[in-house]
This record gives sequence, C-alpha cells and structure tokens, in this order.
Amino acid sequence: MASPLSSRARSYLRGLAHHLEPVVQVGAAGLTDAVARAVTIALEDHELVKVQLPKGLAPRERAQLAADLAAKTDSHLVHRIGRRIVLYRARRRDDPHRPRIELPG
Repeated sequence: MASPLSSRARSYLRGLAHHLEPVVQVGAAGLTDAVARAVTIALEDHELVKVQLPKGLAPRERAQLAADLAAKTDSHLVHRIGRRIVLYRARRRDDPHRPRIELPG
C-alpha cells in the first residue's frame, strides 16, 4: 500500500463512513478469496467501504482479520470498532461520472 494515511485524513474518512452500512459481511469461513474479491469490487465502486466481521471472534482475532483483509485488498484500514471495519482505497480508474474522495492535506 502507498504511504499511510495521516491522522487528519483518517479522521475525515471516519466522518464520511459514519452513515455507511456494511456492504460486505465476512462469514464464519473467515477471509476467503470470494470475500476479498467482493471487498475489492466494493472499493473500486465506492473507495470507502464498511465491512462486518463474523461473530464469535476474540478482539485480537478481529484485529488480525481486519489487517489481513486490508493487506489482501491493498487498502487502508481506516477504523475498527467492534465487528465493523472501514477500509479506504483511492479509485484507480478515472471516471468522470464518479467523484473521487479528496483527502485533506
């Protein structure tokens, strides 16, 4: 992944993600290729996505799963609270019909 997000950018993205609902749910099978593909597609479409992790994982396991998912999808882990995580990846293709998220300097 490119350079890490600044605390200001991370805070800005958390604010944008506040109203979002999870678009991908990780099942009991954990981080599968299908889950990684679904998150990658969601990131290409939205840049900022909320993901729900499975029940029954210890906090340390959730943290590891979140880090693994961010690494596998080449995205930034913006926020993690309980079973929900927020991932960000700048859109790689320019699309005039979809605005990009402009991060604060």
